[in-house]
Amino acid sequence: MKKYLSFFRMKFMAGIQYRIAAFAGMATQFAWGGMEILIYRSFYLENQDTFPMQMQALSSYIWLQQGFLALFSVGMFENDIFQSITRGDVAYELCRPCDLYSMWYFRNIGMRLSRALLRCVPIFMVSVFIPEPYGLGLPVSFEAAILFFIAGTIGFLNVIAFVMIIYISTFYTLSMQGMRIFCIAIVETFSGSLIPIPFLPDGLRQVVELLPFASLENVPLRIYGGDIAGMQALQAILLQIFWLVVIVGIGRALMQKALKQVVVQGG
Repeated sequence: MKKYLSFFRMKFMAGIQYRIAAFAGMATQFAWGGMEILIYRSFYLENQDTFPMQMQALSSYIWLQQGFLALFSVGMFENDIFQSITRGDVAYELCRPCDLYSMWYFRNIGMRLSRALLRCVPIFMVSVFIPEPYGLGLPVSFEAAILFFIAGTIGFLNVIAFVMIIYISTFYTLSMQGMRIFCIAIVETFSGSLIPIPFLPDGLRQVVELLPFASLENVPLRIYGGDIAGMQALQAILLQIFWLVVIVGIGRALMQKALKQVVVQGG
């Protein structure tokens, strides 16, 4: 375990150095979050009762989404991994006495946590002072805060498990672009990244909530605002754990099969 934690620390310390890039990303997220809230506000002013989420819960959802973008966005990758596969440098990593899947998994945890740490604190410090119902509200209860932390952690691990499958797919395709674009489009559509899942039509919403994509950011962000509470929140967390086991299992199986067939040019 210590060797995998060392990979985590290296990526975390490396990522924490890029403060200018974090500042630029943070400015973009402020602008995007504010734009989203203003768009929804124009609809809510007509008749708020027709919408499935209260405006304050929706605003908190959006600001949390922007603050934790580095944690929950499937579109954030470590390009060194893609390059190590396409160039054949993965052969050097296979010589190390450690599990390749676990090594990449912990590296991604470190990379994402460092980026999130640099961005989330300023975003939350500003958004919490924006007047209601357009700013970041506090959790609806202490229980919601605890469940938010648990669901957020599991959702974060689910995101990395999804990203691992995209990395591994490069062993089979030798091109990172097609799978990246396809997976990002699917996941962002059905994870609540583009539109919160409660806004989807009935029937489709019930199906999407059972899919693995809904176990990413959808569950923790809705728990925070009180849209998912009580027994429903516990059931959602159990579903997150189920999908985490399934996705990690699929990723490991694909990795094992790929490494048995991998051929490095020149050797």
